[in-house]
Amino acid sequence: MKRERGFSLLEVMVATLIMVVAVVALLSNLTTSLRNAARLTNYDRAALMARHKMDELLLVTRFPQNAVIEGRFDPSQSSGLDAAWRARASIFEAAPNAGAGQPVLERIELEVRFDQSGQAKTFLLEAFRKRDLFPDEQYGAPR
Repeated sequence: MKRERGFSLLEVMVATLIMVVAVVALLSNLTTSLRNAARLTNYDRAALMARHKMDELLLVTRFPQNAVIEGRFDPSQSSGLDAAWRARASIFEAAPNAGAGQPVLERIELEVRFDQSGQAKTFLLEAFRKRDLFPDEQYGAPR
């Protein structure tokens, strides 16, 4: 009896089906990985811009106390990321009835909002700095 060489049609179809399942699973994992990479890239970009803005705010010598200031990040510098910020400074700690020239500990809060795949994301940065009260400032009870 003569033996035939090669694969049967059924064996080829089973091998093709296994290969299709493996390729679909691989492509699914690849798209999930790309989506997560884009999400992390946007978050890292927003965090970097927030740190830069916090550095700018820390350099402001006369920050209005308990007043909210806000603005938007320039999209040309953020690679198109739509992001905005809101900041508030308050005296965190001081001697009772502290007057002009006395040191206080000031807290600066920075809230950053950015758009992530149609969803608004937000995070908060805090910084503390020591500064002296200005002549027109008087520390009382914090608000």
